[in-house]
Formats: sequence, C-alpha cells, structure tokens
Amino acid sequence: MENVHVLAQRVAGRGEFLPLSAEFYRSNPIEQTHALVAQLQKTLELNKIINIFSIEAAKVLPFLSLQFHSTEGVVEMSGSKHIGQTVSFDLEVEDERLGQLIYFTKQPVTVTIKEQLQKLHSILLYPLRNALLFHRVKKLATKDSLTGLGNRSHFDDSLNRKLERCRRHHRSFGLMLLDLDNFKAVNDTHGHQVGDTILRRFADLLSFSVRGTDTIFRFGGDEFAILVDDDHHAVSNILAKRIQDAVHRDLLLKQHEVTTSIGFTLATSKDDHLQIFERADKALYKAKNNGRDCSFAF
Repeated sequence: MENVHVLAQRVAGRGEFLPLSAEFYRSNPIEQTHALVAQLQKTLELNKIINIFSIEAAKVLPFLSLQFHSTEGVVEMSGSKHIGQTVSFDLEVEDERLGQLIYFTKQPVTVTIKEQLQKLHSILLYPLRNALLFHRVKKLATKDSLTGLGNRSHFDDSLNRKLERCRRHHRSFGLMLLDLDNFKAVNDTHGHQVGDTILRRFADLLSFSVRGTDTIFRFGGDEFAILVDDDHHAVSNILAKRIQDAVHRDLLLKQHEVTTSIGFTLATSKDDHLQIFERADKALYKAKNNGRDCSFAF
C-alpha cells in the first residue's frame, strides 16, 4: 500500500497541525464510524482487517507501515516500509488485551492525532477480537491435539488445494502415507501413555526429516501423511530414507521395536482426491507386504 499524503490545517487556538480528513472525522463521526464498521465486518481475516483499517487511519496520520502484534503473531498492512519513528497503542476490550498497534511514520504525532487514532481504535476493537477468536478456533480445528500436526480435516483441505494447483499449473507433488510397525503391540503391552509418547516422538522425527515446504498430518492412531512439495519421485525416495534412518537411530522407538512403513505416489493433473489417495494407500499396503520397515512407490 502506498503512503497516503494529505494536506494539513492549523487547529485554532492550539498551534497544532491536523490532517484535513481528521477534521472531517471530527465533524462527521457517525457517518465515518458506520462506514468503517461496515467495511471491517466484511471479513474475519486479520490481514484484511488491518489493510481496511490502515486506509482510514492514514486519513488521520500519514504513515509508512502499520503492524498489529498479538499472541497469534505479527500482521502488517500491504506495502509496509519500516522507516521513521514508531508510535504504539495497546488495544484492550472488556479487560482483555488483544495486542498492540504500531505505526511507522515520518510525521510528528501530536496529542490531537493520538486522540483521533484512539477513536478509530475503539471502532477496530470488536471486529479485531472476532477475527482473533476465529483464527484461534480455526487453528484448533485443524490441529491434532496430541502431536500438533495437521489433522485429517486439514489434510483434506490441503490436498484439494494442491490438486487444484496441479490441474491449473501442471505442477505435480508427492503424497506419502506412513504408519508405525508394531505399534498396536506396544499399546496392548505398555498402555496408551507409552503409545502416545511414541506417537509424539515419531511426529518430531517427521518434522526434523522433511523440508520447510512439506506438510505433515496425523489422521489418527498411528497413521500419518506428508504432502511433498516436489514433482520428482527421487525427492520422495530421499525423504522416505531420511525418515526411516531417523526411526532406526531413535532409542525410544528402537527399545519398543517400532519402525515405519511408507507408501508414496506423485499427483497427475487428472487425479482427484480419491485417486491419488488410493494409489498411495496401495503403495503403503505393498510396503507392509514386503516385510514392513520399508517404502514403496506407485
């Protein structure tokens, strides 16, 4: 987003300069409030809310960047430039701290401008809180509670988006299915607490073994999946070997004689969700039949 430049006028009796549009806000508060609320209520995405709000805030204070810091991370307006002085505001609603807004500006920030911004912030509070709640609920709905990996719902959504990209851009990707050999025996003998520890350990090994562009999921039980962001079987082969080497070296998994079987395939532009999953599942079944603790590609 480009920096917004506005003219200024002297506020009588105070010796301060105020953007003309800020004076407009002061003389037309109801109309401006309704318009901004209507815009903010159109979305629950944090980045869109910050972008919408930045347009209105720039009418009060020309700035080069606007950031919102919260426990969910940092969101900033499009086209941000981190130069100039910073001025920050804590945002709270009903004794709940939402986070902090930080402006980067080369303009002097007077008491009057701060007052005008705080009025705008009061309009932002509830749409922002709704977006934060939505973001947190959405994150919980897509995460496996035991391992922190994506769950089956997240996998289905991610796979469909990958397939759509494959059809449109003719760029393939890999699907890898994994399960743990001898896991049921461990659960039956040592109980679910030990079983859960093994599942978390295996999830950590997967996270260390794959690349940052690959995505890992747990379906439930000892079933896992990886979407491999590459269109060559060789890459999936390398990842499969890396995973199995990590499992063989791990003392906990070695103690309980737990290994992993892996099946994988590459997507084609003609695939749908069921077709690619069925191929990967057949490859996993083949790996199991070949004696387990190995991988197979279809």
